Amino acid sequence: MRHLNSVARLSRVTAHRKALLNNLTTELFRHGKITTTRAKAKAMVRLVHKCITFAIRGDLHARRQVLVYVKDNAVVKKLFEIIAHMFQTHQGGYTRIIKLGTRMGDAAEMAVIELVE
Repeated sequence: MRHLNSVARLSRVTAHRKALLNNLTTELFRHGKITTTRAKAKAMVRLVHKCITFAIRGDLHARRQVLVYVKDNAVVKKLFEIIAHMFQTHQGGYTRIIKLGTRMGDAAEMAVIELVE
């Protein structure tokens, strides 16, 4: 049974889904805003909030925990030095999802996910 198992599967196997969410998270931290499907954006929010909470903590163990999800050292450095200081006083709500409508090719619901400033 799948009781209380609330991970969005996104029609992918586990390894592909984890790689996809890690890449989307890395690009969000790199650019500050990305356009993706609404389902991927909603699945990514949990991972982004976890990484930002680790970055606010700021110790070595937290940096190693973030490196599990974000593979680029330059992005991790930006996360810990710039993004963490932006959210130092926030208790949560680090991201914003804005609906864009549907994509022309397959009518997938699109959204912009961005870091709240």
